[in-house]
Amino acid sequence: MNEILFLVEEAPEGGYIARAPGESIFTEADDLESLHRQVRDAVHCHFDKGEIPRIIRLHFTREEVITV
Repeated sequence: MNEILFLVEEAPEGGYIARAPGESIFTEADDLESLHRQVRDAVHCHFDKGEIPRIIRLHFTREEVITV
């Protein structure tokens, strides 16, 4: 695997939640700098040394609700 994708959402209580579809990786952080560290750490913990993806892609999603 050369790349791993994380879907990042704003947490309701503040900060960010990141999860990797297809992998059992989930992490959260209070700010973007912390999120980058947490995601890197989660990837290193999840994969064996020779299997760590070289690229981590963060895809930010945002939900917006409007009234009719």
